Amino acid sequence: MQDDFSGMEELYRDFILDHYRNPRNAGTLEGADATYEDNNPLCGDRIRMDLKLRDGVIEDIKFKGRGCAISQASASLLTEVVKGKTVAEAARIGKEDVLENLGIQISAARLKCALLGLKVLKEALSLAAPDL
Repeated sequence: MQDDFSGMEELYRDFILDHYRNPRNAGTLEGADATYEDNNPLCGDRIRMDLKLRDGVIEDIKFKGRGCAISQASASLLTEVVKGKTVAEAARIGKEDVLENLGIQISAARLKCALLGLKVLKEALSLAAPDL
């Protein structure tokens, strides 16, 4: 049974490294409806997200960042999840959803890295739709 678990861990590590090396929705958006940037001062990770909305739906999202594989992969995954969702649906995404998407155990020391993208997304959403 241990071998199956190790195989799954390896699969998820490869998955995270793929998102780190080939981030989805990377870049910036001109004329974004909301932009927010933040960093994790403990490790230096930095993420910026730009949102374009249409009729309450996240029509496009881009992120730009630097830092560890966990922070960058997490942000990449998050942009894939929220693109096409309503602002309200995206606002309901929580810590558990992000950690589940990563698919591996995250140590307490790496938790802020994994959740930086979510923090930035929530702030950008609050700028785009302050009534949420």
